[in-house]
Amino acid sequence: MFKIGEFSRLANISVRMLRHYDKLGLLVPQIVDLSNGYRYYPAQQLAQANRIQQLKALGFALATIKQMLEAEDDSDIEAYFANRQTELERELTDLRFQSTMLSKARQIIRKDTSIMNYSVVLKEIPARHVMSLRDTIPTYSDERLLWERLSEMKQDQQVTIADPAYGITIFHDEEMRESDYDVEVQVSIEGNYVDKNAVKFFDMPAVQVASVTFNGEFEQTPFVMEALGNWIEANGYQISGPMFNISHVSPSQDPDPNNWVTESCYQVSKGN
Repeated sequence: MFKIGEFSRLANISVRMLRHYDKLGLLVPQIVDLSNGYRYYPAQQLAQANRIQQLKALGFALATIKQMLEAEDDSDIEAYFANRQTELERELTDLRFQSTMLSKARQIIRKDTSIMNYSVVLKEIPARHVMSLRDTIPTYSDERLLWERLSEMKQDQQVTIADPAYGITIFHDEEMRESDYDVEVQVSIEGNYVDKNAVKFFDMPAVQVASVTFNGEFEQTPFVMEALGNWIEANGYQISGPMFNISHVSPSQDPDPNNWVTESCYQVSKGN
């Protein structure tokens, strides 16, 4: 048996953390002297201590580690590792995004960054007949799945796309959400077709919008929104409909972000 200090050195875990593990029921000393509160650990508990430290190093929370160590089925353990793998992949995606943004940090923090580079235009999007799919998606990157489903319907019913096509993504949420976004994709068409598999065909009225057309990646969207917000307020307009993007050159058309052309629009009306 080892006193807590001795066990601490053997396990390379601080005494404070060992006491915390004891409180959580994660690594409980085999003996506690009730007269003085001293804790004693046998050598065989070093294996448990090592497993805890290894799982911590992999990013598992202590509560999860406790569940893993108590699991009786190997398949349950595998499920925890699979979930952690998914989490890590998401974290890697976020880190890549942050790495990209670092190269643009000067633009973000410089007080003299000008939004005048984005020209705001007041225009009308004409009335049109559209093929539309609206659904909830977990992340904005899943927008492509909606377009894929819309494309499948185009093939299924041999839909004729109008010119211009007005490939539009509408963001229907009235406020910013952290997940589960209400998004609609639509394209202008010619002819009449049958609603099917959540894809609908209908007429869209003409709308007046304030819009900014920009080239390149979507990371500049905050600056585009800043330009639109300032223009709408300065010119006495108010937002009267959801924000939407028109993809003039989309990622599906050209993989090079430098060639993407997007028009961000807000439906607006003159304020009272």
